[in-house]
Amino acid sequence: MSKQVIATPLAPAAIGPYSQGVRTGNLIFTAGQIALDPLTQQVVAGGVAEQTTRVLENLKAILEAAGSRMENVVKSTVFLKDFNDFSAMNAIYGAYLDREGVPPPARSTVEVARLPKDVLVEIELVAEI
Repeated sequence: MSKQVIATPLAPAAIGPYSQGVRTGNLIFTAGQIALDPLTQQVVAGGVAEQTTRVLENLKAILEAAGSRMENVVKSTVFLKDFNDFSAMNAIYGAYLDREGVPPPARSTVEVARLPKDVLVEIELVAEI
């Protein structure tokens, strides 16, 4: 198996022993992204809608650095701090991953006890090249 590390300054730098993304064959696996501004490495202000937007922009940048795009996402996993935020997250998520004429990816969404830096949402993706 061959693995190619995907890294871009347009998404937050990895802060541990992991990669922003990894390509193997024709698939890209992203690390879970939280709402960090890639320039400041700080959590963006606002609620779950603002955080979801930042997360998806980070993911979009990683996919594009790998030669893919959001329309090629086949699987997503969403981690929410509070499932009561599902509707607000889902509205933003849909704008990125449920575009007309493009089948939406398979998705799992779970509520978790805690996320890094106490953010409200974390998302990871698998996409085709």
